[in-house]
Amino acid sequence: MVLYGHLDKQPPMEGWRPGLGPWEPVLEGDRLYGRGAADDGYSMFAALTALEAVQAAGGGHARCVLLIEASEESGSPDLPAHLAHLEDRLGSVDLVICLDSGAATYDRLWLTTSLRGVANLTVRVDVLTEGVHSGAAGGVVPSSFRILRLLLDRIEDAVTGELRVPECLVVIPEQRRAEAEATGSLLNDGLQAVFPFAPGVRALGESPAEQLLNRTWRPALEVIAADGLPRIGEGGNVARPFTALQLSLRLPPTVDVSAAIEAVRERLTDQPAPHGAPVQVDVQAAMQGWNAPATEPWLGAALDRASKTAFDQPARATGEGGSIPFMAMLGERFPKAQFVVTGVLGPGSNAHGPNEFLQVDYARRLTEALAILLDEHASNRA
Repeated sequence: MVLYGHLDKQPPMEGWRPGLGPWEPVLEGDRLYGRGAADDGYSMFAALTALEAVQAAGGGHARCVLLIEASEESGSPDLPAHLAHLEDRLGSVDLVICLDSGAATYDRLWLTTSLRGVANLTVRVDVLTEGVHSGAAGGVVPSSFRILRLLLDRIEDAVTGELRVPECLVVIPEQRRAEAEATGSLLNDGLQAVFPFAPGVRALGESPAEQLLNRTWRPALEVIAADGLPRIGEGGNVARPFTALQLSLRLPPTVDVSAAIEAVRERLTDQPAPHGAPVQVDVQAAMQGWNAPATEPWLGAALDRASKTAFDQPARATGEGGSIPFMAMLGERFPKAQFVVTGVLGPGSNAHGPNEFLQVDYARRLTEALAILLDEHASNRA
């Protein structure tokens, strides 16, 4: 058995409320604030505590390998080499427990059944070799921002946000649709209550189930960084020489990420850009998504027992919109293994953003459920 987590963290980010910060842990009621508290610093302690609890209660567990890495937030670039090097020590793995995922609610054990892939790429448009007076150039020199905006229309519908590249789309499995309906029935306000929407903003999706499918089995594009744009208050009346945007493409779990990237690149470059402006597309990172194998009966029963004992509620399953590179790697390396992907990133926990917190009571209950699962796994192997 392999238990996985990671210790590295996202950058601090701005926007922490007064009294909180990324590097100073603060406990307020049942919430532990700080960068990495929930993503994913708790994982090693939860795994070790669960093992100690099983032993203290006189239960059993199989041979466990605790794998904690320190580059997950950078795409796990070194992990494949380490897995290959440790192959003999890992041995034959029949169960993988990943503690780096989330929970749709804080009232039960949640299992993640799919993860989206991701591709980060930069698109740059040049119109000048240097900036010039905007009054002199306006109406003669085309705007690099406008050209780039038009290029984005080739891959995304600006009104609906839907991706226009067929290679980025898949047929959603009926089982995953059923999971979304079941989870959506528990979320009265859908995902509107999960994220800190600005006043008046409405979520995409006509129903909770559709919102869940949007964030788990449909692609999405976000501009995550820009170059060539001064900060407000620092810009002059200048026709800027270039605009560059870094794009994050979240891709459905079963999409071939390499094929999707190539298709996006072709859409952006196969026809000349307006006004003949040169376009450069560079790929920074790409990670394949993951779709869980069918859950074996013993594991389904064990998960329900663990959740009912720790939370007094049966376990539920849903997909996640994020990516965990480790899962695709392990899925390929151990095709016969069962997977339990879970975690503490519940509503409001805000991983990667300001005011990230760990819901301490949920982490305790999750650890209890994990201990029960370890014992059930050992019993099933006997």
